[in-house]
Amino acid sequence: MFRQYYQLVIRFVQMLFRFALFLAWLTPALYGAKQLEIFFIDVEGGQSTLIVSPSGQSLLIDAGWRGFDGRDANRILEAAKAAKIKQIDYVLITHYHRDHVGGVPGLADRIKIGAFVDHGPNMEDAKVVKEDYADYVKVLNRFQVQHLVVKPGDSIPVKGIDVKVITAMGEHIQSPLPGAGQPNPFCAKATKREDDPSENARSVGLLITFESFRFLDLGDLSWNKELELMCPANPIGTVDVYLTSHHGLNQSGSPVLVQAIHPRVAIMNNGARKGGNPDAWQIVKDSPGIEDIWQLHYSMEGAKEHNAPDTFIANVDEFCEGKSLKLTAESNGTFTVTNNRNKFQKVYKR
Repeated sequence: MFRQYYQLVIRFVQMLFRFALFLAWLTPALYGAKQLEIFFIDVEGGQSTLIVSPSGQSLLIDAGWRGFDGRDANRILEAAKAAKIKQIDYVLITHYHRDHVGGVPGLADRIKIGAFVDHGPNMEDAKVVKEDYADYVKVLNRFQVQHLVVKPGDSIPVKGIDVKVITAMGEHIQSPLPGAGQPNPFCAKATKREDDPSENARSVGLLITFESFRFLDLGDLSWNKELELMCPANPIGTVDVYLTSHHGLNQSGSPVLVQAIHPRVAIMNNGARKGGNPDAWQIVKDSPGIEDIWQLHYSMEGAKEHNAPDTFIANVDEFCEGKSLKLTAESNGTFTVTNNRNKFQKVYKR
C-alpha cells in the first residue's frame, strides 16, 4: 500500500515538473508574440509620436500645435483609439516650442494622462515660447499628475521596453551604451555652425529598445549638439529606425549623427512646407545601410528627387486628411511600416 502511494506521489511530482517546463517555454513565446507599436501622427510639421509597449503602457512624445480647432489633439486621440488605449501613461515634451508643446492643454482636456516628462524649466526668452511654457505649467498644476524631470542617462519606466534618455537640457550621456563607443570616422570632416541658444538645443532625446529593435528620436536637437554627442566616439551605436531630427530641417541631421548610426529606415515628420529640406533629405539618403525613407508629407520644398516615392508618403497633398504612419516591431528586430493613407506596408526582416 505504501509503495503504491509513493509511486503515485512520484508521478504527480514528475507531472508538475513537466508542466513547469512547459510554462517556462510557453511564457517567453507568448511575450515574444506581442509587438511594440509606434504611431507617427501628422501634426503638420510638428511632432507627436505615440509609442505603445508590448505591456500595453504608452508614451507620447510631444503633442503638436495649439489651435486649429483642436486638430492635433484629435489626431492623437485617433491614434490612441487605433492603439486601443484609454489613457496615456507618459507624455514627454522634448522642448517648449509651439509645434511640440502647444497641443498639451487641449490633449489634457480630452484624455487621462499619467505623468508628464520634460528637461526642466524653459530657458528661451522668446515671448511665444514663454507663453506656451506658462500654459504647460498651468496644466501640470491643474491636473496635479506626476511630473518627471529627466537628465541624460535616466530611464523612463515604461514596462516592456527600455527608454533611455540620451540628451536633455543641452547635455548628453557621458558613457557609451553597451556595445557602443567606437571612434566615429565621420567626425574628421565635421564642421561646427553658429551656436543655437534656443530650446531646440535642449531637446530631450531618446533611444527606445525592444529586445533587438532600436529606435532613435532626438527631438529638434541642433547641429552643434549632435557633434558634441557623437564626437570623437559614437555613444549610441547603430539603430534600426531614426526619426529625422528637427523634421528634416538642415539645422539638424548632420552626417556625423545620421551616417554614424546607420539607420535601416528613416521616418521624416515633416509638413508640406516645413522640413524635408533637400540637403537634409540627401544626407539621410546617403547614409550607409539606409533602405527607405518614409515621410508624413510630400515636401513642397524638395523636388521629386528629394522626396520618397508616393507609396512611402502618408500625405501627398498640401491640404490633407492628416494620415499617419504606423510601425510594429517584433522582439527579434523584424519590423513593419504601414502607410495609413494607402495601406501600403513593407516588412524589414532582421
